[in-house]
Order: sequence, then C-alpha cells, then structure tokens
Amino acid sequence: MNLRALFLRHVGQTSPGPMMKEISKAHGMWLETSDGHRIMDLISGIGVSALGHTHPDVVMAVQQQAALYMHTMVYGEFVLSPQVQLAHALSQNLPDTLQSVYFVNSGAEAVEGALKLAKKVTGRYELISATTAYHGSTHGAISLMSDPDYRRPFLPLLPDIHHIRFNQWDDLEKITRKTAGVIMETVQAERGLYKPDPGYLQAVANRCREVGALFILDEIQAAMGRTGSLFAFDQHDAVPDILLLAKGLGGGMPIGAFIASKDHMDQLAKKPALGHITTFGGHPVNCAAALATLNILTGTDLIAQVATKKERFLKQLDHPAIVEVRESGLWFALELKDSQTLQKAVKLGLEEGLLFDWFLYNDRSIRLAPPLIIKNHEIDWACQQLHAVLDQLA
Repeated sequence: MNLRALFLRHVGQTSPGPMMKEISKAHGMWLETSDGHRIMDLISGIGVSALGHTHPDVVMAVQQQAALYMHTMVYGEFVLSPQVQLAHALSQNLPDTLQSVYFVNSGAEAVEGALKLAKKVTGRYELISATTAYHGSTHGAISLMSDPDYRRPFLPLLPDIHHIRFNQWDDLEKITRKTAGVIMETVQAERGLYKPDPGYLQAVANRCREVGALFILDEIQAAMGRTGSLFAFDQHDAVPDILLLAKGLGGGMPIGAFIASKDHMDQLAKKPALGHITTFGGHPVNCAAALATLNILTGTDLIAQVATKKERFLKQLDHPAIVEVRESGLWFALELKDSQTLQKAVKLGLEEGLLFDWFLYNDRSIRLAPPLIIKNHEIDWACQQLHAVLDQLA
C-alpha cells in the first residue's frame, strides 16, 4: 500500500475530506510535496510557523538540545536550563503580575490548566466564555463553546458554563461574585477574525477585578507578533490574570503555557500537592525551540515590519469576489459570498500553489496568516495568485 492509503487506514481522521498532500520537506514560506509541487504556506500551519518552516536558528536549537538531553523527569521536579531560560525570557517581556510560567504541550492544555487555576484561586466554579469563541477540543475546552452542534455529541460537559456576547458591554453584568474566571480571546479567531472594540477588554478586566473573578486571556493564536506586537493585549491596555500561549510560541515544536502571578500559580502546588501535573510539558527540546523563536522575535525587526506588510497585503486584496476584509496585523479574513465558493477557492488555491483555508465558525471567509518572515515580493506573488483563484469563482 502507498503512503496515502496507509494514512487513510491507520491515521485517525479529523474530517471526511483531508487535503491529502504528501509533504516531503518544508523551508521558509514553502512546502514541497513528494511529487515536487511547491506550495506557499499562507496560514503558518494554523498560526504555528511564525518564523516559517525549518528556521535555521530553531533547527540548531533543537539539534543542540537533543544532543544534550531530552526527557528526564516529569515537569516541575528537575531544574532544566531550557525551561528556566524560556520562562525568564517570557517574564522579561510581560507585566510584573505575569511572572510564573507553567509549560504544557498545547493550547488546549493551557486552557485546561487555566480553568483549574481559576477555580483553585477563587474557590468558585462558575466559568464564563464568549459566544462564538474557540479554546480547544479537550473536554474542558469544548465545554466553553457556545455552538450546540459541537457540544451535543460529547454531553455531559462541564457544568456551570455561561456565555456573554463578545463586544456587548451590557453582558458584563453576568460576571458576578459567583464567577471563578472569564476566558476570552484577544481577537476572536475562529469566528472569522473580530477584534475587540476600543476599551472593551479593559472593561472585562475591570469587571473581573470588581467581583474577584480571574480574567483569562487566550492568545494562543494572537501572540508572538501576529497582530503587530509580541502579545496582542499590549495594544489594549488590559492585563489578564492568566495569559495563554501556544502555537507560534514553539517555532514549529509543540508547546503551550499558562502564565499568572507566582502567588496564584503556587496554589497548584499545595492542597493537594501535584494539583496540576504533566509528563511532557516543558520538554527541553521544545523549550529550546521556543527560546530561539522568542529571541528572534524580540531581537529583530520582524514584528515592527508587520504593519507595513499588512498594508501591502491590503492594497492588493481588492477583488469583486471579496465581500469584506477583516484584519489584525498579518492575519486576514476575506469574506466570500458563501461556503461553496470558499471551498472551491481552497481547492483552486492548492492548484495555484497557495495554502489557505477557512475558520471553524465561519466557512465563508478565507483565512490568511502567513509567516512573519514573508518578503514583499512574496506578498505580491501571493496576491497575484490569489487574484487568479478569485477570477475563477464567477
């Protein structure tokens, strides 16, 4: 049997229609298939490859750390240099109230840890999330979703989950002294890229502090320069009690984190001890890759270039097939007329050498989230190819 047949037979499937591209290598902006077809990655592996594929500094960090040691002991027992250096480097770029980092394997695990921490710190159990938000697919994370079609097959889920509407200020009254935590995306991603209104996140944070709830900010997709600053909340004057990171943090390696004050985080280490534990969280190789990624993002002008690259895209994203363009830095939602048109565009895009897709809650909008390393001539080429795709949609 060939590799594709083995894939369909033995690899757990996530949809009835996978793209079925057999990748042989990847570098920079480009994926290459086993038959030599080159595809420009315009979604960064869904926000993961902020520095593109196989960035030499990240590869070197992985190789060097793998040659020293890999897994040694479950998280939190040994003093491992890559973990400590990464936690310190993150803390140097965060407010004084976000100085304790708990490393996990993924964004969904970061969500799970944050929910537990909010309950432990407050002694409460009610959780509030925003409608049309997405925080992951584990049992706790999916409990936060508002869409019954995603929730129904997995009932019963966590109890005492309530929802407020994103950017609806009147709903903040639903955050009360019964609330343990309010979890929210800095930019609502899977809805199709919707930003908070000016002052909204600050109002959420203030309401949480007024009633003693913890404000949890999910930057799993929005952080690491994607929106034009290292952390998206830097643009909104709204510091969370718990910050969630993953995806772009690892430079292509699997890592996530939830970050809080030391006083809050210490609650997971007592009554009971080992209140939260992970075997592979903070894996030394993944932490080394993340540290290399963070050093590149903070030590170069890549993030500073986001604004001008965004404008270069926007000037070329004018086409009759595009109903609306929404953006947040190097992150775009191009609304088309319907789902069928978008599905056709994705298939045509692959034929034209472009990889893009849609959003979980919005199957009418093209998702673009290119690696931050994209160059001006690559932006121009991508837009030219995208126009060739859109021209075929009539």
